[in-house]
Amino acid sequence: MAEEMFKTTLMGGFDKDDVQEKVQKMKDETAQQQLAFKKEIEEKYIHELMAYKIEGLIVLSNTISSEELASYKLPVVTIERECDHVCSVSTDNYLGGVQATSLLIRNNCDVILHINSIFSDTLPTYGRIQGFEDICNEHHITHELIQRNMGNTYQETLAQLKNIFNEIEEKYPAQKKGVFLANDTYASMFLNLIFQKYGKLPKDYQIVGFDDSPIASEAILPITTVGQQIEKIAQTAMELLVLQMNEMKKRKPTPLKEPVHKQITPVLIRRDTTE
Repeated sequence: MAEEMFKTTLMGGFDKDDVQEKVQKMKDETAQQQLAFKKEIEEKYIHELMAYKIEGLIVLSNTISSEELASYKLPVVTIERECDHVCSVSTDNYLGGVQATSLLIRNNCDVILHINSIFSDTLPTYGRIQGFEDICNEHHITHELIQRNMGNTYQETLAQLKNIFNEIEEKYPAQKKGVFLANDTYASMFLNLIFQKYGKLPKDYQIVGFDDSPIASEAILPITTVGQQIEKIAQTAMELLVLQMNEMKKRKPTPLKEPVHKQITPVLIRRDTTE
């Protein structure tokens, strides 16, 4: 309470919208600085590794572009990230989006919502959004895509999900709501918000996450999710990397003319947050 009073006093002589705009600008600038610093550090690590004459790289971070990775002239495989210029392995995110949304349609939800962060459509995970939208349009289902800047901390993410939950409560009060969230962390946090208000999962809510991370099975109610086959993804990435490395060891190597992209089928795992 004292903190809010202090904020109100400080902001008393300023336009509220102007202050919020300045705060958001500062956050955006800080995020950009952090990204630039992270990129610098990762490039340093890669150059240090290359000094030891490593034979290949598997990259999960989104910081360095695939174009820059390709310029290293080194066998590279990326996992679940932008991959226009290098080989990659990812979950079939489009199919995962279709699986999650189709379940909510079969469970007779009146409206289906997908909650996600804001990111480039060049990332493989954008397929979750495309799958959601395509299957809803195909079945003529009322739906809404909710994309927000989810922040960089737990508290920032929680604040956004609280706002989204309140908006859903106000907009769809008497309808059965199917909520497909971008990952299991969001799904668990959203489920907690429902329990904080109702003390249970009401019949007019169905929840599906994505990833099958431990938090999904350990939540207050085990969460239905789209599971990624992590072991298969790792094995396929290694096979694709070794294929390139073996080629480079030949007297006259023939590099791949085009990057190879592999997709691994996800698995729908039904638990207690859906019928």
